[in-house]
Amino acid sequence: MELDFAKLSRPERYKLLVSTVVPRPIALVTTVSKDGIVNSAPFSFFNAMSSEPPLVVLGLEVTDYSPRKDTGDNIRDTGEFVVSLVSEAIAPHMNLCAMDFPAEEDEMDSAGLTAVPGVKVNVPYIKESPVSFECKRMTTMEVGTGNRIVVGEVVYMHIDDACFDAEKMYVDAPMLKLIGRMHGGGWYTTTAGMFNMPRIAYADWAVERKRP
Repeated sequence: MELDFAKLSRPERYKLLVSTVVPRPIALVTTVSKDGIVNSAPFSFFNAMSSEPPLVVLGLEVTDYSPRKDTGDNIRDTGEFVVSLVSEAIAPHMNLCAMDFPAEEDEMDSAGLTAVPGVKVNVPYIKESPVSFECKRMTTMEVGTGNRIVVGEVVYMHIDDACFDAEKMYVDAPMLKLIGRMHGGGWYTTTAGMFNMPRIAYADWAVERKRP
């Protein structure tokens, strides 16, 4: 099957992308409005894109069933946000944050999550998350009809001591027990089913290829 995206509707393109680009990491994004109201919302159009400078990217998608604009507006107004990664333990809390709360209501508090003041940004991170990144907005691109792509620089990180060896700078990734977003209808996945496949050096591969 061949599909020309120029001939598809927006919902059709969205469905195809989110059903095939899987699994996607989930950013539970915390922001603060100009009036000091804390907002927490999950986004799976998210990933790390650079280590120098250390950058993360958020895709703030506006759809008919998710018209949320608070996150993008708050980042635009303050230039700051926090990305907390979602573990199996806080998945139900993240799901509550996905609801369309009134703009004046604190989703983090309503979802039973604990806000801890940021160190380098005036935005709280989530205590229950195993990893949180404090970020400063580098740039925002307005794309499509109401969508935004936000590039943020990571300026500070919080990580569960039990999952991190500071001397070796080693993260025990399986111990984080993070989840990822799958296709529509509320499907998620865990990181339990992993396999190891070391990268092969070209020189070694070339030698093996020549063997009889």
